[in-house]
Amino acid sequence: MKKVLLFVNPLKAAGLTQEIMQELERLGVETSVFNGEKICAVDAAFSLGGDGTVLFAARTVSQSKVPIFPVNLGTLGFIAAIPPEKWRTVFDDFLDDRTMFSRRLMLDVRVQRRTEIVFQASCLNDAVISASGIAKMIRLNIHTGSASIGSYRSDGLIVATPTGSTAYSVAAGGPILDPEMEAVIINPICPFTLSNRPLVLPANDEITIEVEHEQRSGVLLTMDGQTTEKLEPGDRILVHRATEDALLACQDGAKSAFYSALRTKLAWN
Repeated sequence: MKKVLLFVNPLKAAGLTQEIMQELERLGVETSVFNGEKICAVDAAFSLGGDGTVLFAARTVSQSKVPIFPVNLGTLGFIAAIPPEKWRTVFDDFLDDRTMFSRRLMLDVRVQRRTEIVFQASCLNDAVISASGIAKMIRLNIHTGSASIGSYRSDGLIVATPTGSTAYSVAAGGPILDPEMEAVIINPICPFTLSNRPLVLPANDEITIEVEHEQRSGVLLTMDGQTTEKLEPGDRILVHRATEDALLACQDGAKSAFYSALRTKLAWN
């Protein structure tokens, strides 16, 4: 263990950031806070904040196969599952090769405009296609492989991973999936045709979403609620499983913690 990178929410993690940096440097581990620079070789990453900080960290380091320690300083904690007082215990387990990891499917999303790829990014939660105007419907055609799923008139469309099933998708009436499942959710937002329901597809299916030429509003692509890209009529959004999963360190009983979070955060009796 030589180098660790910290992803920090400065509004929540100032004190803990100093504690972790001091402890790791005492162990001879070089530490730094991510500031937008190109990622060089690191052995691990810490996410200090809420679920949004984990999403950002995963998009940044997942292709480098870097394990992430998601320390929860937020309110929901569906993804950030390590309590701040337990970070050292989990990290010591990692040094002793005893750490449990939760593998989380990620999506690779590309925008094809005519014959050119004009945008590419990955996401851990979801990719959302929606109108840029207020209360405007958009028109999308959806295919999986060579099969047509259909034409959707709706406020938008969510393509969610199992990790993202407890985010925007569940608020739009989608199913909750175990976060380690290998599946993808297609969930229309307020569809004009009430029979348009959420679908769960195999993780390895390739999904193509076409923006129809006739639109009453601009159309946006949003990744994990954090990155946006303007779409044009005729654009094709190509969605498939990313080559690398996000690797999240967890305590013993991580699955139990997920269902406990469901009961607590969603107020299940």
